[in-house]
Amino acid sequence: MTTLEIRSLKAKRTKLGQDAHAIMEEATKAGRSMTAEETEKFDRIMGERDGLDATIERAERLVDDARAGVDDLPDDDGRPGGRAAKEEAEALRAYFGGNRNLTPAQARALNAGNDVDGGFLVMPEQWVNQLLEEVDDATPLRGLATTHQLTTAEALGVPTRDGDLDDAEWTSELETGSDDDGLKFGKRELRPHPLAKRVRISRKLLRVAAMNPETIVRTRMAYRFATAQENSFMTGDGNEKPLGLFTVGNSTLGGITAARDRQIPTNGTGFVNSSTDGYAADALIDAKYSLKGQYHRNARWLFHRLILAEVRKIKDANDQYVWRPGLSSDQGDLILDLPFIMSEFAPSTMTDNDYIGMLGDFSYYWIVDALQFEVQRLVELYATSNQIGFIGRTESDAMPVMEEPFVRLQSNDTVA
Repeated sequence: MTTLEIRSLKAKRTKLGQDAHAIMEEATKAGRSMTAEETEKFDRIMGERDGLDATIERAERLVDDARAGVDDLPDDDGRPGGRAAKEEAEALRAYFGGNRNLTPAQARALNAGNDVDGGFLVMPEQWVNQLLEEVDDATPLRGLATTHQLTTAEALGVPTRDGDLDDAEWTSELETGSDDDGLKFGKRELRPHPLAKRVRISRKLLRVAAMNPETIVRTRMAYRFATAQENSFMTGDGNEKPLGLFTVGNSTLGGITAARDRQIPTNGTGFVNSSTDGYAADALIDAKYSLKGQYHRNARWLFHRLILAEVRKIKDANDQYVWRPGLSSDQGDLILDLPFIMSEFAPSTMTDNDYIGMLGDFSYYWIVDALQFEVQRLVELYATSNQIGFIGRTESDAMPVMEEPFVRLQSNDTVA
């Protein structure tokens, strides 16, 4: 798909947003809720718009991939398209294509101190970086989090402020104020834990596919590693895996404690909007402003798509929707003037006391990756199904390094 075609898709997306906004405005100006017909049309338009968002994202990734090739790989001197980089790329294709007789030059290019014939292969840094970029694309949270790569250290210490000073004191010119020992620091530790995923590819696909074999493997690895990581980023318990955003933290574990939870009135299947049982819109407003102002610039709402569908229907006491569609191609949809992200691994149910979403500055969620990435090729294990297996292994850890930049939303069934 060309850049011009992508621009056309963005223009269509903008038009759909304007159409949805017009439907909402017509109902609002008339002082009523949307009719069933309007709601059906609105949902259909927004569904088409969401589909365009995904299409545009995939198209832009394909354009980026097309621009990147062997000539972009650095050689030993850092110059693009060097001989060493080309040998490395050719060796990767041979390895993933099932070649069991790599030349000595190819074996050296693949860091073959390990057994390259069905054994472990330490992947080149460029390949690992491309894999991590693809994982980032498939994992919404990664694009907002702070990421670190460890090459030699076993863990990353995160300094935390466990206590603070009192306010400064008004005093005379010659006085210095009283001693204050309230400023205390602690340290949480991010220690990458092993993460592995097995992928099976048919021999025929590796042999006849137009794509390079290593691209096929890397793409599937990226997807599987991304889903495993995203799941842990949301609900991981911190036991040899990341500590998730929706896991209740404590003084020992760290993370986000229950003190950062805010209740939103629900009835088990949706949000409540009534003078008797409370307004979900008011609860969202309270949640937004329980987050200090310095975090608002980078703050995002985080919801599962099913919860987001309900959020889009929330009205305030004046019958105004809290959700506002973006009206231009460079402006996304907003909830109370703040953007949002969706994750398939965020909570998706609304029974009493369930977590249903959050608001936060996700740069305070830190992810640590061990740079070395290993792939093992399984030549014989799947021979009866005419497949070759690949096991990817890396190490990763993550956690919220402060709780103050986050507000977690919790369902509160107010209607029996």
